[in-house]
Amino acid sequence: MINTDELRGIIAKNGKTQSDIAKMLNITPKTFYIRMKKGIFGSDEIQIMIKELNIKNPMDIFFANEIT
Repeated sequence: MINTDELRGIIAKNGKTQSDIAKMLNITPKTFYIRMKKGIFGSDEIQIMIKELNIKNPMDIFFANEIT
């Protein structure tokens, strides 16, 4: 499960919006919001976000344990 709160923070820290990231991934903003809500992205999308957002700790974000 993706740590969406952490991902949102990294997006903001990079001065981007979720719409910016959707464009980067070549998906609609609506699709991006749905994937954020579900916490599920494809491996190719994850790779793009890691590279473009300069994510240093991808395991903590994209392979986070589910919070109970």
